[in-house]
Amino acid sequence: MNVHGNTILKISLFLALIPIILSIGIIPVIPFTNAEVELQCMSGEITVVRVTNPDPICVNEVTANRWVQLGIAEIISEPMKEEKMEETMEEEKMEVTIEEKIAIGEAEIMKEEMKAVHEWITTTGTIDSMQDPGMGHESHQLAIILPPTDKIYKGILSYSASEPIQLIALHGPLAEGEDKGQPIWAPDDKTKFALTFVDKETNMGSWLFTGNALAVHTMNKEQFTVSYSVSYLEKEMSDTVSTTTMESVKDPGIGHETHSIAIILPPSEMTYSGLLTYSASEPIQLIALHGPLAEGEDKGQPIWTPDGETKFALTFVDKETNMGTWKFAGNALAVHTKNLDGFTVSYSVVAGQN
Repeated sequence: MNVHGNTILKISLFLALIPIILSIGIIPVIPFTNAEVELQCMSGEITVVRVTNPDPICVNEVTANRWVQLGIAEIISEPMKEEKMEETMEEEKMEVTIEEKIAIGEAEIMKEEMKAVHEWITTTGTIDSMQDPGMGHESHQLAIILPPTDKIYKGILSYSASEPIQLIALHGPLAEGEDKGQPIWAPDDKTKFALTFVDKETNMGSWLFTGNALAVHTMNKEQFTVSYSVSYLEKEMSDTVSTTTMESVKDPGIGHETHSIAIILPPSEMTYSGLLTYSASEPIQLIALHGPLAEGEDKGQPIWTPDGETKFALTFVDKETNMGTWKFAGNALAVHTKNLDGFTVSYSVVAGQN
């Protein structure tokens, strides 16, 4: 028989043996890579079976518990003993969804914005005065520390000058027709600011202030030098942060019918605390209200009430001046006169609520 004939014979014999091999069970002992092979998980991982797939997989314990709570998997083994706690703690962190990443990003942005809003700015300097550019102040000297801004400054100034100086905060610029008797500073016929002018008759000191500009001043032509440190915030306008000019109304309080009042911060259940700098058309009194009081709590302290039932304790401060600064706390803030003539007040207030 030649080689070609031998090859055909061998193939025929092999094909004939296949049914015999299958019948005696040789095939089942041939290994296959299926689910029966034991799954080896890393330290700290758990074996689970998902409802959508019968094949077991290894996941960290946090993910396994989360899937079980959601009803999408079943735990079939306990976690292996951890050998390296620091490494596995990082592996066990739950995967962050896209929505969670967005939320975290927005929170970080808000945090940075809040930080910027509430960041104090501190500076130290020495400057020489110049001729006051305000109309009617041509024979005076002025040193501008914080220039006019559309935001509201709140801060503290400490100073040392070569002669006694006056402290100035500006409020505005005022809208047309708002200049009604309060002190005014104006660089030209159109731009007008209400003026808070405080003369402590000293060349050294500190001053808490709010306003749209800050300067120091003398009422003579001789130049002066001032060294200072100022720490301040620049605040955006809000319900409790504002620069405003308003006219008084008849005081609605019982027993105050012959008085005038301008309410700066209305009564609130939350407590205001902050700083007011003001300039009025006549000397005014400063008012903070506390309450409303519970029944029986009015026991001799000064009271302000609009109706005889709602009662507030009254803080009434008379500085006998139309300009100044007041650090306050209370459930309402107002300024007041003991007459019905009416007054105009311009002010900058920066307050918070708790």
